[in-house]
Amino acid sequence: MAPRRILLATAVTALVLAGAAYAQPRSGVVRPPDEARLPLRELGSQLYAGNCSACHGIDGSGQRVPRRTTEGIEGQGPSLRGVGARSVDFYLRTGYMPISEPEEQPTRRRPLFNEREIRALVDYVSSLPPPGPPIPQPHPERGNLAEGYELFVEHCAGCHQATAQGGVTTGARVPPLEDASAVQIAQSVRIGPYLMPKFSERQISDEELDSIIAYAELVSKRPPDEGGWGIGNLGPVPEGMVTWWLGAVVLVLVCVLIGRRLRA
Repeated sequence: MAPRRILLATAVTALVLAGAAYAQPRSGVVRPPDEARLPLRELGSQLYAGNCSACHGIDGSGQRVPRRTTEGIEGQGPSLRGVGARSVDFYLRTGYMPISEPEEQPTRRRPLFNEREIRALVDYVSSLPPPGPPIPQPHPERGNLAEGYELFVEHCAGCHQATAQGGVTTGARVPPLEDASAVQIAQSVRIGPYLMPKFSERQISDEELDSIIAYAELVSKRPPDEGGWGIGNLGPVPEGMVTWWLGAVVLVLVCVLIGRRLRA
């Protein structure tokens, strides 16, 4: 009887372990067992080796040829040498990275790394030569809203709409900016994530960038609704559609009332 119980317990344990392995997401994070005791840069080095090297190369120089890891993730990514803290901090804090496939469009989600792990990865990758740009420190409180509106319409509204609510372009989904911090907007303007063009300081100065951020934060996080009903703050098209819809309902009701009176 005892051997049968042992076999049954072993079988159940094997099924549980197999189920856990099967349920492990492909984009799951690999963490060192003693990460709490590791210095920041050493932690960043180990996190990079376990989560980033398959795509970006063991030394950060990129992965030109797809390589399948033991977790089934195909790696092929650009070099991270010289990108600095600016890019690494942006992609990790927005949850854009890591992704499962090189062709996958990064989308905003909850970061897979905690605060200390993000700082460790930023510290490690930014230490790879040559030196890269640091995390920007924008000052939207110094910006001019009127100038920000003009610059946003000129450079950004074609994809993000004038109300910074995002949209869809050829081959990509354009995210809204309501969840983006001032630092992340500044980073994205200089980085040009995914299909977004990047703008140098000659194209958009830091002072102009402050104005753009001030406007984007206003319309995406605190949109003015003078009419009292924002209707998603998507602009005049949905507002006009709702107006016509309400007008059509009123017209139908009027026709019904006239028909009843004529029959009476």
